[in-house]
Amino acid sequence: MNLTELNRIATAMVAPGKGILAADESSGTIKKRFDAIGVASTEENRRDYREMLFRAKDAMSQYISGVILYDETIWQDAKDGTPLIKLIEQSGAIPGIKVDEGTQALPMCPGELVTIGLDKLAERLKKYYERGARFAKWRAVIDIGSGIPSMTAISVNAHALARYAALCQAAQIVPIVEPEVLMDGDHDIDRCYEVTGRVLNKTFQELRVQRVALEGMVLKPNMAISGKKCAKQASVEEVAEKTIRLLKACVPAAVPGIAFLSGGQSDEEATAHLNAMHKLGPLPWGLTFSYGRALQAAPQKAWSGKAENVAAGQHAFSHRARMNGLAAKGEWQSSLEQKAA
Repeated sequence: MNLTELNRIATAMVAPGKGILAADESSGTIKKRFDAIGVASTEENRRDYREMLFRAKDAMSQYISGVILYDETIWQDAKDGTPLIKLIEQSGAIPGIKVDEGTQALPMCPGELVTIGLDKLAERLKKYYERGARFAKWRAVIDIGSGIPSMTAISVNAHALARYAALCQAAQIVPIVEPEVLMDGDHDIDRCYEVTGRVLNKTFQELRVQRVALEGMVLKPNMAISGKKCAKQASVEEVAEKTIRLLKACVPAAVPGIAFLSGGQSDEEATAHLNAMHKLGPLPWGLTFSYGRALQAAPQKAWSGKAENVAAGQHAFSHRARMNGLAAKGEWQSSLEQKAA
C-alpha cells in the first residue's frame, strides 16, 4: 500500500470548491428516475445520459473532483467509442466505482438492513483498478424508527464498512466510507444527531481495529437533520451548527476530507446547508459534497431523453455543480439561484 498516493487522491477528491458526482445509481434507481421523466431505461439511454454529464466541460473541469460510477457504466464506451471512464479522466476528475451489492434484511433485527458484497471484492477491486478506478464507495444504511437502530445493525454495518475499506487500501484504491443515517422518519434533529454520533464512533472504532489508514480515506456521512416527516424542520443554521459539532466530536483530523450525501434534501437545501457549514470557521478536514440526486434532478428533467436537449441538460448540470462548488467554499448565495432561473 502506497499511503502517500492514497492520501494525494483523497485530498484531490475534496479539493476546495470541488465535489464528487455520485452517478452510481443502480439499475432499479435509475429506472425510477427515468420513469419520472418518461424515458425508457435502456442501456443505450443510460449511457447517453451519463455521457451528457461527463462531456459537460465547464462543470466537470471546474467543480467536479471525482465521479462514482456503477458497474455497468465503468465498462461502457461513449457513442464515438471513447471509454466513459476516459471522458472523466480527460476532464481532470478522478474515476471511482460503487462496489457494494445493495442491502438485505439483517437476521434477528426486524426492519433493519445490512450491506452485502464483500465476497470476491478483492478480485473485483483489482479489475476496477486496471480499468482506471482510483476510489470506491460502499454505503451502509441505518434507519431511525421505533426501537431502531439496534446496536447490532450499527455494529455489523460498521464492521462491513471497515472490511471494505481495508480491502480497498490493499488494492491501492481510496475508500469512500458511507454510513448513511436515513432522513425518512419523523424524528427530530436531536435524535438524528444522537444516532449519527453512535454510528460514526462505531465506524471509526472498526476502521482502527481493521488497520485502515485514516489519511487514505474519505468519509461520506449524512448531515444532522430533521426527519422528512418531522413537524418541526430545523433551520439551515441549526443543521450547519449541529453537523459541524457532531463531526468535530467524531471524525479524527487525520481524515483528509468529508463529502456529504444529500440524502433526499432538495437541490437548494443541500447547497445551503453545505454553504452554512463553511461559514463556521476553519475546519480540520476538507468539507464538500458527494451528491447524486441534488446534482442530477435538474439535468435529467432538462434532458428528458432527447438528443436536442443535451445542451440544456449540460447547462442545468453546470449550474448545480457551480452552486455546490461555491457552497464548498462558503461563497454561495440564494440570489445566484434566482439569477440562473
